[in-house]
Order: sequence, then structure tokens, then C-alpha cells
Amino acid sequence: MRGGSVTASPDGPTGDPTAWWRRAPWWLQALAVAAAGRLVGAVVLAVVARTQAATGWTAASPSYLEYAGLMWDASWYRGIAEQGYPVGLPTGPDGRVVQNAWAFFPLFPLLVRVPLAAGVPWHVAAPVVATGLGLAAAVVVHRVVRLTGASERVALTTVALVQAHAAAPVLQVAYTESLALLLVAACLWAVMTRRYLLAVPLVVALGLTRAVALPLALVVVVHAAHRWRTRAADPWPTRERVGLAALGAVSVVAGLLWPAMVGLATGVPDAYAQTQAAWRGRQEVVPLVPWFDVGRWLVGSWGPVLVVLVWIAVLGVVVARPLRRLGPEPWAWTAAYLGYLVVVLEPGTSLVRFTLLAFPVAAAAAALLDRLPTTARRAALAAVLTAGVLAQVAWVALLWRLVPPSGWPP
Repeated sequence: MRGGSVTASPDGPTGDPTAWWRRAPWWLQALAVAAAGRLVGAVVLAVVARTQAATGWTAASPSYLEYAGLMWDASWYRGIAEQGYPVGLPTGPDGRVVQNAWAFFPLFPLLVRVPLAAGVPWHVAAPVVATGLGLAAAVVVHRVVRLTGASERVALTTVALVQAHAAAPVLQVAYTESLALLLVAACLWAVMTRRYLLAVPLVVALGLTRAVALPLALVVVVHAAHRWRTRAADPWPTRERVGLAALGAVSVVAGLLWPAMVGLATGVPDAYAQTQAAWRGRQEVVPLVPWFDVGRWLVGSWGPVLVVLVWIAVLGVVVARPLRRLGPEPWAWTAAYLGYLVVVLEPGTSLVRFTLLAFPVAAAAAALLDRLPTTARRAALAAVLTAGVLAQVAWVALLWRLVPPSGWPP
């Protein structure tokens, strides 16, 4: 007013500088946190790329996009997108199956074929698609955490902790982690909101993305048991029972879908298992035993003790109260997925990357942080995020960067 005083808006320049953030919609906040994480990952990848020696995938000191789109398994996916899968099952001079593209699931390279058809080169298209999928995954992860009854702050902290995972840069490279995280979170969201039929195509898509669809069957079983126990207070109509039963059956089928397709395409029923064996130290796929092999390789006769201690630690995470408080579905996914890794995995450096899909652990950690006083909470979160970024630097520098002639896979 002319000649009068002007009172600043509480949300204006002289008001709370964080008011604009609090007014932002939840999905924008989740995207912003995820984008900040991917920016950090891009800086780490770009800086480490300057020290990369020439490899069979890239020249020395590749660009960020070349580094994100061509290293390690990214080149396998590139071959699938550009040339398709091999005819038959490739074998070596001794008749044994060699490492080949049938080990890699088809959905991610199929999605990248869309920009490839428009003339965009793989090393540009694949990281961009992966990054977009990773940002979408952050939004769905946020929703899943909110469905557990957690606050917006806990949900957003969960997103931040996922972005601070040691292997989080994999969410922006030409790997399947970003798509798998999106689909796992979407499947959990669909089950938790009782959209069982919507979950069916999501589970099938997951079965064509990574070998992680089978653990979702346990999520369905645990969810069904919970619905049965609470049916008096929460009616469970026949239509929903049928839909859930169908989802459970599809989860099992999806877990076996790609191995079956590989067998049909090659004419060798166990072609997928033979292909996986080509990557194993034992040249065969056997449950649990590789853990003891690796344990003995690391610490000799103390190897079995180390393995048992690791398994006890995993069990401790699964039975911990903060994880169980998230509800039956996030708990069941974490328990089933970690148990699945223990049974089928040959432990190695890729294990760090595989744990990224166990994102409810981050939600449990976020809930614990939220119980601290404000100053302590902020300090602890800053410390965890800083440690995560440092771990990402180590992951990229020690694993993603290849020092010829060979290295440990990320």
C-alpha cells in the first residue's frame, strides 16, 4: 500500500526458506531426491571414467555415456538389442557351454530398442532409459513405504538411502537394476493395495527382467495368510481370493518363464542352467555350496565359520523388529529375496549390487533414524549419506573401472 508498510509473506523471501520444498507434491520431492542421487552418481562415473584404461568395450577415458552404456554387462545387453540372441547354445571346443547372451533377460534391451529405432545410439539411449526407470522407481518406492503407515519424512528418507546405496550408480547405467527395482516396488504396491490383477502383468514383466520373480510368490502367500487371519474384521470376498490365487500361480510361472523360453529357443531344456554354470567357478549351478567355496578361498579353514556368521547376520536383518513393523508384504519380499540370494547365488563382488532390490531394509533404517531427536537425526542421516557416497566412489573405482586384463565384476 502506498505510504504504508509491507508485511512479507511467511513463505516469501524473508520467510521460511524451506517452505517451497514442503509445499511441493510428494512425487516431486521423491523425484528431486532421486535426481540428486543420480547427479552424484554421474559425477562419480564421469570422474572415474577419466582414469579408465582402454578395454574391449571402450577407448581410454571414455565419456560419461560411453562409460555408463558400454561397460561390463551393458555390452551384452547392447548385443541383444542390436543383434538378438544367438542361434542355439554356444559351446567351446570342449563341448561345454560358454558364456553367452542367453544369461541376460530380454525386457530391458527390448525397451531400449525403441530409441534405437529412432537412430539414437545404444550408449546414449540405454543410460537415459535406465535413469528414467530409476527415477520412476523412486516414486513407487516412496508410495510403498507410505502404505506401511510410515510418515512422508520416513518415505523420503528411504528414497535418499536407496540413492546412497554403494551400488546406486547402477541405476543409471545400461543394467536391469532400475527396471527391476521399479517392477518389484510396483508389484508390492499392487499387492498392498489389493490390485491383484494389475500385479499379474507386472510380475510377468519382472520375470522377463531379472531372475527375481519367484520370491514374489512368497509375498503372495504371506499376504494371503494375513488376509485369512484378519477376514473377520476385514472381509475377503471370493473375487479377491481368485485374483490372489491367480497372482500366486503367475508368480511361480514368471519365475520359470525365461529359463523355459531359453530351453524352447535353443532346443536344450536346461540351456539356461548350463549358461549360468558357465559363469560359475564350479562350472555348475548348485545351491549353498558356492558360499563355502568362497569362504574357504577368503579365509581358509575358517571359511565355513565366516559363511555361517554371514547367514546369521542375514537372518538377524530378516527377523529384526524394524523390518517386521513395515508389514507383511515388504517383510516377506525382503525375507524371500535375501533367502533366494543365499540359496542360488555364488557370492562375489556382484552381491553388493544385488542387495539394492532389498529396499525395505532402507525403509526400516529410515524409521530408526526418524526416532532420533531432530539434531541427532539430521547428523546421523548426513553421516549415512556421506558414507554412502564414499562407498559409491569405491564401488565405481574398484569394480566398475576395469584394470586390464581382468577384474572383479560389479
